[in-house]
Amino acid sequence: MAAESPMESLQKEATCPICLEYFTEPVSLECGHNFCRACISQCWEGSAIATSCPQCRQTVRQRNLRPNRQLANIVEIAKQLSLQVAKGRGGDRVCGKHQEALKLFCEEDQTPICVVCDRSRAHRAHRVVPIEEAAQEYKEKIQTQLKTLREKREKLRGLKVTGEGKNQEYLKQTQTERQKIVSEFQQLRQFLKEQERLLLAQQGKLDKEIVRIQNENASKLSEQISHLSELISELEGKCQKPASEFLQDVRSTLRRCEKGKFQQPEEISPELEERVSGFSRKMIVVLETLGKFKDTLPFALEMKRGGSLGTFRQVNVTLDLDTAHPNLVLSEDWKSVTRGDTRQQLPNIPERFDTKPCVLGCEGFTSGRHCWEVEVGGGGGWAVGVARESVRRKGWISCSPDGGIWAVGWLGDQFWALTSPENPLPRRRIPSRIRVCLDCDQGQVIFIDAGDEAPIFTFPPGSIPGGRIRPWLWVWLGSQLRLCP
Repeated sequence: MAAESPMESLQKEATCPICLEYFTEPVSLECGHNFCRACISQCWEGSAIATSCPQCRQTVRQRNLRPNRQLANIVEIAKQLSLQVAKGRGGDRVCGKHQEALKLFCEEDQTPICVVCDRSRAHRAHRVVPIEEAAQEYKEKIQTQLKTLREKREKLRGLKVTGEGKNQEYLKQTQTERQKIVSEFQQLRQFLKEQERLLLAQQGKLDKEIVRIQNENASKLSEQISHLSELISELEGKCQKPASEFLQDVRSTLRRCEKGKFQQPEEISPELEERVSGFSRKMIVVLETLGKFKDTLPFALEMKRGGSLGTFRQVNVTLDLDTAHPNLVLSEDWKSVTRGDTRQQLPNIPERFDTKPCVLGCEGFTSGRHCWEVEVGGGGGWAVGVARESVRRKGWISCSPDGGIWAVGWLGDQFWALTSPENPLPRRRIPSRIRVCLDCDQGQVIFIDAGDEAPIFTFPPGSIPGGRIRPWLWVWLGSQLRLCP
């Protein structure tokens, strides 16, 4: 063990053995030992006249405490020397209480302390290590954290660079799509403008033809009315004459009345009538097409923008056995339904369809946007859609909005929208899956070919009133429908 330095010996001699800190108002006992006045007074508090020295246990007969001014001076000198030594070693930080160099580190309080603090009651029971050793230990921990933080920073920088690169690619892609949109809609506007010009030109020709016929007929009729008015005046004047004059040339006058030929006005030719009717039919188709285009375009854009499901929440739909028609056979997982030849012996409960081969889904919706897909097989026919909770189950059922059903179906090699009356849809291939998209908040249902995302039919907003809406299936002989998971 290394011998104590003179400085350490001086600090030891200037330290009170009771509080282990520099003496404060040091006093001497008869035995020669020194203590702080406050420390020895507290030690003897409540004792009898005969007391003992806390250090050597020698009995002190009288409490003759003598101030030790020389020791007090030595204490001040020791403090100054300690401060100078600390500064000489390059350490400006010293203990503010003891003016000693901060050579130790208290692990409990996480603070640097001096040697006097180490021997004080405040730190006597704490784990204390040399300050350099503590600094090295915590430097290693900090270096480990620095390594981790640097790695995280580099990772984030990489993510930033990658993200910026992807964003630039996305911007280029959106710019390209923007140019496509502008070009396509410009062509569409030109096409619609040209179609509008052609239709208005056809309508103008029809208007001119109708006006020509109307003017010619009006002119001819005016001439004939004028001629008839003259003849009537002549006859009325003849009737006023005496009998001898009245009978003169009367037969000739009658022949002129009987032989008078009056041209019938030109009627609208069947050809012109057919042209007008054909133009009206064409306009009905054009307006219906434009209406469907306006209804389906926003939805189609939304579906493309948000992916195959758009903003609709895909739900897991199962079939409700209690509503199935007795001829319908459901799979064990309640996902598939086929039409059987024989009628099953099932309880005739109020919920069950007894005439139409229909079945409802177990799930019902009153708000939000939901979608599900149905696999459709071959066979005679089928229909998929939605129905009100209160849809009629017994007897004759109207499979249309009037009956609380909104659906599309395939029957007789033709797509049908089950409207009232039924609306044949453009002939196309049978899809393998149909996506039913129900928007309860807008009162709308849209049918999509899930294979190519092409719209099939849309019941526009407001078509479906409020209330609980459930999936609905209709199955004919030889057909099979299955709800996709």
